[in-house]
Amino acid sequence: MKRTTFLLGVLTALATPAQATVVNGGFEQWAQGQPTAWSLIDSGISVSQSNTIKLSGSSAAAISVNTADQANTDFRQLVGVTAGQTYTFSTAVYHTEGNVRARLYVNGYQGYSNEQLTGQWQTLSHSYTAPSSGNIEVGLRFYDVAGFDGSELVYVDEFKPASTTEPPATGCSNTSLSFALNTDNYGAETSWQLTNAQNQQQYAGSGYAGNTSYSEQWCLADGEYSFTIFDSYGDGICCSYGNGSYSLTLNNQPVFSGSSFGAQQSHSFTLGSAGGGDVDLGSYYADAAGLTGYNLKTALHNIINNHTARGYSAIWGFYNVYELDNYYENDGSILDIYSEKPSATDSYVYAAGSDQCGSYNSEADCYNREHSFPRSWFGGAIEPMNSDIHHIFATDGFVNSKRGSYPFGKVGSASFTSTNGSKLGSAIAGSGYSGTVFEPIDEFKGDIARAYFYMATRYQSQLANWQNNSTEANAALNGTTTQVFENWLLQLLKQWHQQDPVSQKERDRNDAAYQYQGNRNPFIDHPQFVSAIWGN
Repeated sequence: MKRTTFLLGVLTALATPAQATVVNGGFEQWAQGQPTAWSLIDSGISVSQSNTIKLSGSSAAAISVNTADQANTDFRQLVGVTAGQTYTFSTAVYHTEGNVRARLYVNGYQGYSNEQLTGQWQTLSHSYTAPSSGNIEVGLRFYDVAGFDGSELVYVDEFKPASTTEPPATGCSNTSLSFALNTDNYGAETSWQLTNAQNQQQYAGSGYAGNTSYSEQWCLADGEYSFTIFDSYGDGICCSYGNGSYSLTLNNQPVFSGSSFGAQQSHSFTLGSAGGGDVDLGSYYADAAGLTGYNLKTALHNIINNHTARGYSAIWGFYNVYELDNYYENDGSILDIYSEKPSATDSYVYAAGSDQCGSYNSEADCYNREHSFPRSWFGGAIEPMNSDIHHIFATDGFVNSKRGSYPFGKVGSASFTSTNGSKLGSAIAGSGYSGTVFEPIDEFKGDIARAYFYMATRYQSQLANWQNNSTEANAALNGTTTQVFENWLLQLLKQWHQQDPVSQKERDRNDAAYQYQGNRNPFIDHPQFVSAIWGN
């Protein structure tokens, strides 16, 4: 298929050219079904008003790309600029299917969007210094990728440039931070954005040169922030094609840094009372300081209790951003703990969003949402347990169905083995349990154990009544709010916790979960809490 594109631009007669004003960039004005001030709409696209999916105001533009002929897909205007002035052009894009990639156009082609981020807004931006006064084209151009079926809907909102660059402020009355970016060989593939707790963009960047160092100062008020860096090719910025890296520092102390990732990497941090790191863990766990045993468990329960339940359907959106393989193949596919092969090529991979279940008949059909702590154990689709992301992992649907509600354990004789070696079968002799168990591969045993210790702590006030909800729950739980697990399972979980230490993948997921629902897994932040509560 031909590469399909269309160009989105802006036309206006400016009394003061330096302002580069975008007319109707928020798509609030419409006449006869078309956005006013947008002068060219080619025959290969259609534009309509969206009052439901919008970033701000009352509406956005819903743009359908309906042809593979790029000559018929332009939607453009012009802006006036003044020689020597610098402008930051930006727009928000919302992908629906993920089979079209948006590329910012500012007098030439700039950075790409991440088309895999479906069902959410992302921002593209580019800083442009005008070499001469006059009019330039600005806007978006869309390229089809694998899966494009000849028609795709993309929403666009808040297309705007900032005002002319102002002289540097004499000082920052809030908190000043230093951001540094070193690009790899393909700097144009890199973009990033910083948003606040209200998802409003504070800073952004794209359109970089290869193998170049950039630095800038951020001035931020107290509050929560999320930084996300994107690589449009999906291979990060280190180390296959150059040695790129990025970092944020506060008073020469690291806030976050990175280099190796897939399509994207995110970091959250807080300024103000919680300090300047991803999370000030000392402050977060202050009420548990100095405690041990079940007193520590109760203190941790009080800290992580009352998180915000986002609902079961919202988990798909979390997976699309945070449950991605940026650690093994580093290909940005869904990280399925029942199919991932840490030291070999996976037998199959899942694309975020497009491969979610659905029906399945065998392995590799689709991925779904695995309650590692089975929901039949806590009584069914009951909130907040049913949507608590700390224990719900992306897994192959068929393998998930094989696991069912059986406890985790060591398999002696397997009746089913997945492509990565996860097993279902009778428990190994001498384990203290003789029923059917499911055993994940070693790489993820610690992840499962720490999810179980989280559940035992987060739902301390409820789980005493869960033991009799099912035969499997009775085999795993002992009916107390203290020890929680039967002896055989407690010893197994502690063993898995020790043998498979906390990984960077877990730390990143814990940070994402905190941003997503407002609480953390203490046993990822402080692994020593396990032995402090349940002994060695």
